[in-house]
Amino acid sequence: MAARALWKGAISFGLVYIPVELYTAVQEHDLDLTMLDKRDFSPVGYKRYNKNTGKEVTWDDIVKGYEYEDNEYVVLSDEDLKRANVEATQTIDIVAFVEASEVPLTYFETPYYLAPARGGAKVYALLRETLRKADKIGIATVVMRTKQHLCALVCVEDKIVLNTLRYATEIRDAEELKLPPATLKAAGISTKELQMALSLVEGMSEEWKPEQYRDTYKEDVMALVKKKIKAGQTKTITAAEPQAKTPKSSNVVDLVALLQDSLGKRPAAAKPAAKRRRA
Repeated sequence: MAARALWKGAISFGLVYIPVELYTAVQEHDLDLTMLDKRDFSPVGYKRYNKNTGKEVTWDDIVKGYEYEDNEYVVLSDEDLKRANVEATQTIDIVAFVEASEVPLTYFETPYYLAPARGGAKVYALLRETLRKADKIGIATVVMRTKQHLCALVCVEDKIVLNTLRYATEIRDAEELKLPPATLKAAGISTKELQMALSLVEGMSEEWKPEQYRDTYKEDVMALVKKKIKAGQTKTITAAEPQAKTPKSSNVVDLVALLQDSLGKRPAAAKPAAKRRRA
């Protein structure tokens, strides 16, 4: 089945416009669990209903509105939302170019693929190679689904990837966290401990091969599902076991001993990556 564009418009690059189409770059593989009524194990459903009459409402009868006073709404159609700023809804407007390392990972949200639309291949390639040679990312704004997103245009192999970014106001302040001091001495870390940790990292280093990682927890749950079906326990609710008391931990940690043990196990841990289970 051919990929379906989520959005069509253009990248605004100075005075240059690059016609592009936006495609989803990720697909979810969540564990699909249905909510059931535990009294008779019937599926629990939800419905859209009119809060005044209690009657169900079909999608064809639903419009969007902004509540400007209590129970008073301004109805906004898709065309209204588009006309509010036609250019913003049709353009990925690059406002700056920055070093990729300057944008913390906490800002990155969802990736999308950008592909050139008809007549845009050459200029698309020009922007892609410019990003590659300059080793920078483009910071832009785009409106999708009634929301203006800050985003980053990143050259990834032969593609331009649009990754939506969180706004600074959406990032929580971390000052309230009780973090260890930033220097080795203040954090109580010895040079020996650091060197051993670096040796452990070096021993576990390998090429990035994303295809070797999989959701092993989902596999374990599905194995449990098959086990319960085979045992005829499809409607058996497993009660939670009483939690054991957590032993009080000591603040004194023999980090050197832990690192030595880890390094001692390194040869076994360094088996071919495909044989290791990673969540």
